[in-house]
This record gives sequence, structure tokens and C-alpha cells, in this order.
Amino acid sequence: MGAVFINALAVVLGSVIGLLFGRKIKSSLQEVIMYAAGTVVLMLGIQMSLEIPSVLVALFALAIGGIIGTLLRIEERVYGLGEKLGAKAGNAGGSIGMGFLNASVLFCAGAMAVVGSIQAGVEGDYSLIYIKSVMDGMVAIVFSAIYGFGTLLSAISIIIYQGFFTLLGGYIESLIGETGISALSAEGGLLLIMIALKLLGIKDTKGGNFLPALILAPLFQALASML
Repeated sequence: MGAVFINALAVVLGSVIGLLFGRKIKSSLQEVIMYAAGTVVLMLGIQMSLEIPSVLVALFALAIGGIIGTLLRIEERVYGLGEKLGAKAGNAGGSIGMGFLNASVLFCAGAMAVVGSIQAGVEGDYSLIYIKSVMDGMVAIVFSAIYGFGTLLSAISIIIYQGFFTLLGGYIESLIGETGISALSAEGGLLLIMIALKLLGIKDTKGGNFLPALILAPLFQALASML
């Protein structure tokens, strides 16, 4: 779990830097930062989604996952959780929930989060998580300048999500296999594209409602492999 806490600490430190200096940036420059972040997230999402093992699996996982998430109002609930956490920490603001939601998805959706956590738990290899920590810390600076305190709160998501894969890494790896991890990663890339569309002001896709797709993708991929 040590590597997971280091990753979370990197996000906290990056968020603090962004909070300290982000307010000094003019609104016009904040818009530039948002477009830059959106473009990079879009590139990362496309790169991850190109590793997709099956387009049909991705489509069904995204569609069914989106329906489930919409019925469960996942985005609304995660957004509300971010607002409550921010209020308890003495912070208030309309962007806290959105910062918590978007940063949590960004930091947890990729293959590095899953594979790195499994490697740390099973093999004691922290190298991938260390690389991810540096990247997440840099992104946290930008996101906290845009969204504020909500980005810092996403460190909680990292501890829970990556901690799960670290503690149960061996079992999960044997259960879903390399193809399942690729399917999960590719689906995460599609969610990042949704975040990018929102950052770029193109479309509010309610990406949080599609989070169940991350669970469905490796399951559907396993079923497809059996057929």
C-alpha cells in the first residue's frame, strides 16, 4: 500500500501548488490552461482507447454501463460527495464536486492505475506507480488551478481504488487476465475522452454515469473470449 499512498500524496502536493498559485492566474489564462488540459486528456484518452481488444465489447460496456449509471445517478452522487467533503473541510464552491469527479476518473481510469497497483501488490514493483505519481502530481497542479479543492479530494479515490487492486492484485490479475486489463484500460480511455469534451467546452457528456463500464468491459471481454 506504500506506493498507493505515495501516489495520493503526489496528487495532494500538486493540488496544493495549484491552489496556492492558481488564483493568481487571470481568468483568460485559466481558460488557456483548461483548453491545454482538455487537449492533453483527449490525446491520452485516444491513446488508451486504441488498445481496445474488441470494439463491440467497448460499445456494449459503454452503452449498458451508461444506462446503469444514469439510472443510479452516479455522476450526481459522486458530485454531491465531492461537495460534502469540501464543505466538511471548510471549502465551498460549485466546482469542488466537478473537480473531485473529473480528477478521480482521470487518475483512476488508466492502465497504469490498475497494472501498477497489481505489480506493487503482487511483485513489490513500485516503478510504474512512481511514474504515475509524477504524472498525476503535474496534472493535479493544472486541475486544481481550474477546479480548486475538489482535485485534492481525489486523493481519497486513489487510495480506495488503487488500494483495492494492490491488496487483491494477484486474484484480479488471474481472474481477468491481460486481455481483461486491456479492455478495462481502453474503456477508461473512452471515459477520458468524455472528460476532454467537457474541458474543451464541446459537450457535457455526464461521464461519471459511465463508470460502470469499467467493470463491465473486462467481464464482457471474458464472455466474448469464451464464445
